[in-house]
Amino acid sequence: MYLEKLKLRHFRNYHEQELEFSPHINILIGENAQGKTNLLEAIYVLAMARSHRTANDRELIEFEGKEGAFIEGRVQKHLGSVRLSLALTKQGKKARVNQLEQTRLSQYIGNLNVILFAPEDLALVKGSPAVRRRFVDMEFGQIDAAYLHELTKYRTILKNRNSYLKQLQQKKADDRIYLEVLTAQLVKAGAFILEKRCYFLAQLEQYAAKIQTQISQDKEQLKIEYKTSIHDQIQKLSRTEIEACYTQTFQKYVDKEIFQGTTLIGPHRDDVLFKVNGKNVQIYGSQGQKRTTALAVKLAEIDLMHDQTGEYPVLLLDDVLSELDGKRQTHLLKAIQDKVQTFLTTPALNDVAKKLIKEPKMFYIHKGQIETGDKTKTQIFYPHQK
Repeated sequence: MYLEKLKLRHFRNYHEQELEFSPHINILIGENAQGKTNLLEAIYVLAMARSHRTANDRELIEFEGKEGAFIEGRVQKHLGSVRLSLALTKQGKKARVNQLEQTRLSQYIGNLNVILFAPEDLALVKGSPAVRRRFVDMEFGQIDAAYLHELTKYRTILKNRNSYLKQLQQKKADDRIYLEVLTAQLVKAGAFILEKRCYFLAQLEQYAAKIQTQISQDKEQLKIEYKTSIHDQIQKLSRTEIEACYTQTFQKYVDKEIFQGTTLIGPHRDDVLFKVNGKNVQIYGSQGQKRTTALAVKLAEIDLMHDQTGEYPVLLLDDVLSELDGKRQTHLLKAIQDKVQTFLTTPALNDVAKKLIKEPKMFYIHKGQIETGDKTKTQIFYPHQK
């Protein structure tokens, strides 16, 4: 798949903009704080119905007192084109597919699959468990609508259960039967999520391990493990067995949960471990190994999504070339050339990129204004550059 057209109105620093893209590599070039990342963000929001930079949709609306922002795109797939539109207002959001409003966002997400790789994505390896859980949920949610739906349901049940545990803690309630009902609901949804996560991570590992081996010239072997408190070998259990483990563990923890007023086990507490040559790369890996692992996992998503959906995703690269050395830049650019539609932001192309990127479509961005064309446009916006 690829994004053919994009229309913006009152989004960030774009008052009104309409663009057509190459199905191959699109380079968004300009100095800092001009709107390159805002444009990338608009594509991400069109796909995911949320931003990767803020949880507050109001921040996406043009600051000059506008009531809302509007994003529209036309996506080309093997079976034809799909028109997506997303209206963001202070009252909420409305998502449409081919003019039909979607009652659930889980029905909307997945029509345009995107993979974002930004400098902060190195935190995928060295950051907190919450970062890795979010990565799993955002990426796998695009592939499997049922996973996304069950995740939304799980979060609702979890919120209700935590609220009731707080009431029990404060002696404002004493009905443990109701707690058991909420626990049973959470167990069912949690087991579904955990089983799906283990399946997708096993698939991801197959692709990522090959890429890690290639980049490291056969020096590094990558393993991805799912870490949960209910069982050491969770990947080997069926969903029914996972439900049984959850039930037993909740029974053991119930008094402690009431004392603390919160749910202590479940997918919202789990983690993903990346191991290189048998060692946790977060703790024992070098900076180079961490960068290679993050790159390998991101590139592996491309093939995983294609394998699961039959379509290649759109790749969004937000100023990542500056964070990678020549070897990793070369591997990245060779991997995406003629394979996936790519949007790459950069202040200027370096020698590696100039050598490896074939016939990109250039977009020159300055203060929310965009021009397309050849390299002579650089002189329009940045006359000091040669």
